[in-house]
Amino acid sequence: MSPASTHTGRPRRFAALGAITALVAAATLAALAPPARAAAPPLVSAQSGRCLDVNGNDSTPGAGVQIWDCNGVAGQGWTLTSAGEMRTFDGTRCLDALNWGTTAGTALISWSCTGGANQRFAWGSNGSLVHQQSRLCVDVDGSRTANGTPVHLWTCNGRENQRWSATGSPAPGAYPGPGNVTGATWAHDPTVVKRPDGSYLVATTGRGIPLKTSSDRTAWTDAGAAFPNGTPWTSAHTTGDLWAPDLSYRNGQYYLYYSASTFGSTTSGIYLATSTSGNAGTWTNRGLVVSTTASSSYNAIDPDLVVDQQGRWFLSFGSFWSGLKLIAIDPATGLRSGTAITSIASRSGGIEAPDIHYRDGYYYLFVSFDACCRGAQSTYRIAVGRSSSVTGPYVDRNGTAMTSGGGTQILAGHGSIHGPGHSATLTDSDGTVLFYHYYTDAGDARLGINRLAWDSSGWPYVS
Repeated sequence: MSPASTHTGRPRRFAALGAITALVAAATLAALAPPARAAAPPLVSAQSGRCLDVNGNDSTPGAGVQIWDCNGVAGQGWTLTSAGEMRTFDGTRCLDALNWGTTAGTALISWSCTGGANQRFAWGSNGSLVHQQSRLCVDVDGSRTANGTPVHLWTCNGRENQRWSATGSPAPGAYPGPGNVTGATWAHDPTVVKRPDGSYLVATTGRGIPLKTSSDRTAWTDAGAAFPNGTPWTSAHTTGDLWAPDLSYRNGQYYLYYSASTFGSTTSGIYLATSTSGNAGTWTNRGLVVSTTASSSYNAIDPDLVVDQQGRWFLSFGSFWSGLKLIAIDPATGLRSGTAITSIASRSGGIEAPDIHYRDGYYYLFVSFDACCRGAQSTYRIAVGRSSSVTGPYVDRNGTAMTSGGGTQILAGHGSIHGPGHSATLTDSDGTVLFYHYYTDAGDARLGINRLAWDSSGWPYVS
């Protein structure tokens, strides 16, 4: 809990009813305030990871507002209503610009909800929270990150001390755009690996599995195809493009799992190739890993290799039908081990492209919901769940099982970014990085790269 207020006196407002009336009203409302308990999700500062907090968890009108370690008290729970009120303490108090101030530096306090213009806010761009009367942004004073730093209104500038997330996820419509990516930016279903020399290798859907390289994760160069001479061994499943590759580097060599299929069909196969360099034309076919037929209830595409904390290898895969599956892999060969298969996620509206990422005791299952491959009309979006075991059960933030349609959305179409999806995570020197594709207004598929941040409850959001 945050400390008791250090103000020598409560902030006063100059109302026509006078000070006595205000004090009587304040005392009455304080008596009606509920016991301190978390009633709504927190607002988390993108810069510090600390929560927007009513000083001292004090429900009395006039308490100051600051940032503090997220601890679930009532004065850290906020709900933005359709009227634009940012309510806390079970809806009995509102975020308020002191004395109707409209200049930069105006203090923010918790006050009885009045419906006044000085209590109306709206989500702005990139996670900012804009005061509607002044058009100033909710700002952490001086970009400081320490507990107890005051929060006030300031000129909107897009900096991290003015960016907030609700329950650790960007506000609706406030997802960040892709990071800076230049050069050969066309991509569909990207996967990535960091090479021993510090450079990056990306593989994508396309004829022979197109490759891209970068030395800095920003400027990308086309680097040929894994199989420039074709893949006749996949002819039972496709004679066209190969889909949805998965790259990894283990035991001194690169592993490339990839899909062979046709649209709308479960006659599909996932294959494996390896290479000591990862370069175009150096990949050796290691054979079929798993396949499905026209009578199968699931689809053998969209592979993702994961190695758990015990060193066991697994391959997740799947698209639509009965959902996503997990099978054991023999580390000695990279091929399937045994016949067991585990269902890890399903959804009637469409789910595919699993990617399992381990962090701090949890396996996070990133998936893509809805429809891909329709250009600017694509409805793809990225969701996540987690489990303490690689085999599940995976649940979303609300506790809904991913085998029952659960999944917490972390990125969706916004502005000129359409259908972001088919993600791949990379643990890099600056944290966890999310690779994905999206469509432009013209319908071109492009490479998207953003960092992932993690809220106080251990859930990821795109930053």
